[in-house]
Amino acid sequence: MNNKQIPFIAGLILLIAIVIGLRASIYILDEAEQAVIVQLGAPVGEPVTTPGLHFKTPFIQEVRRFDKRVISWDGDPNQIPTRGEQFISVDTTARWRIVDPLVFMQRVQNERGATMRLNDILDSVVRDKISSTDLVEIIRSKDWKISEADLARVQLSGEDDEEILLQEVQTGRQELVKSIFDQAASQMPELGIELVDIRIKRIDYVEAVEQRVFDRMIAERQRIAEQFRSEGQGRAAEIDGDTKRSLAEIQSEANRKAEVIRGQADAEASRIYSEAFGADPEFYAFLRTLESYPKTVGPSSTLILGTDSEYFRYLRDVSVQKSQAE
Repeated sequence: MNNKQIPFIAGLILLIAIVIGLRASIYILDEAEQAVIVQLGAPVGEPVTTPGLHFKTPFIQEVRRFDKRVISWDGDPNQIPTRGEQFISVDTTARWRIVDPLVFMQRVQNERGATMRLNDILDSVVRDKISSTDLVEIIRSKDWKISEADLARVQLSGEDDEEILLQEVQTGRQELVKSIFDQAASQMPELGIELVDIRIKRIDYVEAVEQRVFDRMIAERQRIAEQFRSEGQGRAAEIDGDTKRSLAEIQSEANRKAEVIRGQADAEASRIYSEAFGADPEFYAFLRTLESYPKTVGPSSTLILGTDSEYFRYLRDVSVQKSQAE
């Protein structure tokens, strides 16, 4: 290595160091992020909330990034007794966001820590509110009016549900959810969190009570099904009776018309026979006699008749005429 290469190499090393230092001092935040600068484990300065290009001291400072968007929280269903000692399963959900990343980092570190604190706070508030509220206030809104159709439908599932419907609502479910939100939201600023909203997703009876309700509903539905089946069978019998009656009327009318047609045909035949007999009585008698021979004399029939029998008169006359011709 000669003396001319030393400045070049030194300059190259310096350039590389500058590039590395510049890269280590630049960071970029997008619109969904906010950050806290940490130097040797301790936060310095104010949180960075504006998106874009930012600078920090390289190597000794690091960037802790936090989400600015709304984050969902889903709690596990809890079995909670109401003020009336009815055990119900309550499933809640909430939405929250980080509004003070510095406090958030100092108190809960990250989203996993925040979720654990939310589980404690929200589950505790929900349990306290539910256990001090009657069931009717939990499942009904204050402005909900009971219709006759609703009452008739709920009567099918048992007297307990009917009693719940008939109770007067003082606050209702909306006010209950609002009170849960207000109490839980008041504890969020100390965590650097804003609670956006909270909802009760589902309310069910616990398994033991639920099974009894289902059994009662099944029995009632079976009773209704039997009633419908009985009404259907009665209607089917009525339709079958109407069908048979209509069929009998149709058959009777058809038989009447057939008898009328048959009588008219017989009358017409008699008229034709009468006309034929009147035109040539002798020929008519001859034709009728010939038609009777195949019906009365078979291949194995034996008749003993006199020569002057009227039955063979035409045959005898034909034989006589034939002899005279010969």
